[in-house]
Amino acid sequence: MASTYAKHAAVILYHQIGLLCFVLVVLQSCKGNKGIYKSNCDVAVTFKKVGFTQLIDSIKNYDQQYVEVSGTYREAKEQSALYNDSLFTDHSNKHALWINFSQDCLLYLEGTRTGLFEANDGEFTPINNKRVIIRGRIDLRNMGHLGLYKGTMDRVSFVKL
Repeated sequence: MASTYAKHAAVILYHQIGLLCFVLVVLQSCKGNKGIYKSNCDVAVTFKKVGFTQLIDSIKNYDQQYVEVSGTYREAKEQSALYNDSLFTDHSNKHALWINFSQDCLLYLEGTRTGLFEANDGEFTPINNKRVIIRGRIDLRNMGHLGLYKGTMDRVSFVKL
């Protein structure tokens, strides 16, 4: 009788642990404002997926090309830039991309009309110091604020937080 009770208790405990794990996964996935923001710009364009280091090291090969790259986005007064999110690389502006968000390519949360830079419920989407995947066109004629960056990504049409 005692062993049957112990087996039953173990099964209940197993299910409770499974439920707890499920709840933790759901809560973690809801943490922060994650989402995909898209614009109607360049919807017919095929973007070249490229690693951040490869893009920066051979950026001349990507001038006027449409690329998808991931990195850490940082914004501040006179700063809108994408940096390599690796801990083992140079994080100076000369190894970063200026990100030129444009009124021509407004970004909206997929399935809504909530803009990336609009207040939603009184708060803006937290994007500063976040890892993002971003799509746009590389422009080497523009080196960003005060010419401090490796190049610019303009015509930004996709941001995944």
